[in-house]
Amino acid sequence: MGPPTGFTLLPWLLLGLGAVANLLHGETPNPWVGAVGLLVFNSLYISVVFRAFVRSTREAASTRWGLVAMGVVTCALALAYGGAWLYFFPLLGLATGAVVRGRALAPVMFALTAVAGGVAGFRGGWDALGIVYGTFLSGMVTAAILALSETVTELRGTRQELARAAVDQERLRFSRDLHDLLGHTLSVIVVKSEAARRIAPRDIDAALEQIADIETVGRQALTEIREAVTGYREASLAAELDRARGALTAAGVEPLVRQSGPPLPPREAALLGWVVREAATNTLRHSGAATCEIELRSSDGRARLTVTDDGSGVGSATPGSGLTGLGERLAAAGGTLSSGPVPGGGFRVTAELPVPVEPVGGEDEEGR
Repeated sequence: MGPPTGFTLLPWLLLGLGAVANLLHGETPNPWVGAVGLLVFNSLYISVVFRAFVRSTREAASTRWGLVAMGVVTCALALAYGGAWLYFFPLLGLATGAVVRGRALAPVMFALTAVAGGVAGFRGGWDALGIVYGTFLSGMVTAAILALSETVTELRGTRQELARAAVDQERLRFSRDLHDLLGHTLSVIVVKSEAARRIAPRDIDAALEQIADIETVGRQALTEIREAVTGYREASLAAELDRARGALTAAGVEPLVRQSGPPLPPREAALLGWVVREAATNTLRHSGAATCEIELRSSDGRARLTVTDDGSGVGSATPGSGLTGLGERLAAAGGTLSSGPVPGGGFRVTAELPVPVEPVGGEDEEGR
């Protein structure tokens, strides 16, 4: 069953069948007045309850005036005829509960119940207790049910929004991983292919080694893409540093790698591994550099990675999608990423991350 609508409240108009029977049996003085009053009340009731299920129309002044008009017609008919006509008060309470929400509901319902009790007591004596009870209960229960229904609808909408956000986040993760994986891998393949083509005429064995490396890189790329699809891939910092050395050397760029400080936790190491991969890829694609220096320092609860080349920096002055995605990843982990030309020539990428302090022994090494 779906959420309640105006049709849900229409069957309660059957409470007015007693008044209709009085009219048909000729038990009502001035029957034309009673018939017109009955028609006006039913028309107002249908209009008000259908408008109550749309927030904009429910809060409109015309709906509130329609409810007031229902109250006037109900009091007039009940005072004039009594008996079965008193059952229009519970119908009025039901419409009131559908329209009035929040803090205003309680005082409005108490006032309406008091009026219903006074009129019913004047016309029916002790029988007024049932009218009072029915008026108050119909209004409060209707308001509670409709408020609960709206809350459930909002929760369903929120759940759908969260599901869409999760899908968008997964798409963003997947696109970032593919960009980082394929961009670096294809750059390495292109560089090694060019190297194999250059040296093949004079050293076929060295060319075959480059071709074997291309095959290894391709197979590794397939494995990484499969892992990225399943969402379990973690970039190894040590592996990325080794790959960067090999790719830069094959491209004729001299790598210089320096590391100092204690080992990094897996999460921070993985993030910085992505930075090494993207920065090395940018150097291969854009810089035309002769040297590339990669320096990693971790101390006092922070890790700082700097990748600097001495190339032209052309094509890297404006961060591309790879650096932008990495910046978002590092920002989510509380870190920062900056990139730009170096005064005097070259390009630099700098990443900083907070690192949990662990009782791990430090290490200091320098390699080329």
